[in-house]
Amino acid sequence: MLKVVFHTLGCKVNQYETEAMEELFENRGYQLVNENDYADIYVINTCTVTNMSDRKSRQFIRKAKRINKDAIVAVVGCYSQVSPDEVEKIEDVDVIIGTSERNKIVDLCEESLLSKKRINIVRPIKTYKEFEKIKTDQVRSKTRAFLKIQDGCNQFCSYCIIPYARGPIRSRNFLDIEQETRNLAEAGFKEIVLTGIHIASYGKDLGGIKLIDVIDKISEIKGIERIRMSSVEPNLIDDEFMKRISVNKKVCDHFHLSLQSGSDSVLSRMNRKYTTSEYKEKALLIKKYMPNVGLTTDIIVGFPGETDEEFEETYNYVKEIGFSRIHIFKYSKRRGTPAAQMKDQINGEIKNYRSKRLIELGNILALDFHNKFLQKKLSVLFEEKDKKNRNIYEGYTTNYIRSRVFSNCDIIGEIKDFKAEESNTLNLEGSLV
Repeated sequence: MLKVVFHTLGCKVNQYETEAMEELFENRGYQLVNENDYADIYVINTCTVTNMSDRKSRQFIRKAKRINKDAIVAVVGCYSQVSPDEVEKIEDVDVIIGTSERNKIVDLCEESLLSKKRINIVRPIKTYKEFEKIKTDQVRSKTRAFLKIQDGCNQFCSYCIIPYARGPIRSRNFLDIEQETRNLAEAGFKEIVLTGIHIASYGKDLGGIKLIDVIDKISEIKGIERIRMSSVEPNLIDDEFMKRISVNKKVCDHFHLSLQSGSDSVLSRMNRKYTTSEYKEKALLIKKYMPNVGLTTDIIVGFPGETDEEFEETYNYVKEIGFSRIHIFKYSKRRGTPAAQMKDQINGEIKNYRSKRLIELGNILALDFHNKFLQKKLSVLFEEKDKKNRNIYEGYTTNYIRSRVFSNCDIIGEIKDFKAEESNTLNLEGSLV
């Protein structure tokens, strides 16, 4: 039996696509092994959000050849899509695939294995207009499943390489989404996370259908008890959307609403499509319909030209909105993006200082949010055991608070009522009700 290793960098979409490719190999009779093991084929599913991501991909390519110098190394995904010539210069790479045609990966790897020839099928992503049918039906857990419904992005934020790596928006066929959801429900999954590169744009290329229609349809499927969305843009939120989503009992009261900066001048340089006042209006609308909502976001510090005053605007704005959790990223230059050419690149020490301040604020906001639910009954989907104490189970509330509880019984994959009794910046501690 031939063996294959997968090494995945980057986002949840990449992880979903890796599972789909793993399934293609397994269906062909391959054995999946750990990334440090000897294998016949090594697949690196790459990320290219930062130059560091590219470097990590190259490091694993070299590592694979050290383990087995005769192995086939396939480089797949965003890095190879954006920089195919750079990947082709790496001597140890045998198969190069971009962000499309990954359903051919087994055939291409076997062809290279037999012919000992390099294969490169990367083509301009702009030529792709339809969603690539690559999916997974296998059960790798019994808790939450990521379901890719969309690919591509038309936003072209000045710091982001993703539109060049993923191409224009392509929405998945409505019936395909419904069928995969049924398969996941039959496999025992209780929670579905709708994911994609820019899911707020779902349906714009189809006409007459929107993200909310997908949510309503899959909520009718028996066995699915929770529906969660990955990151969405503020332009998705309006009164109609919130009215429909708030009456759907299966939709989790958690929004990851992308912000990036709380300064209008920085947002403008980032080419974001909203102002802070518009974002605040959307956040308040969400909280109006979902009073206990977990509102999380991303912030970039040290964007080119960000002054002390602009950073303070962001700091105060984050405090004003009252997020339940914030994810902070220090701006990193990415070749091929407009921001990389901007003047006034920010010193690393300044980025570190600003990041540290926002992390401290984020911890305060998280604790404030967690404290609101002390002595209250919450619904938790338990997903895993604590690595040290196997009687401690961890899971998430509908509004995305990690919760921990002691249990003598195995409750992984079950949704249980939980009473919150203690809190910290990371999670709630409590007991089953």
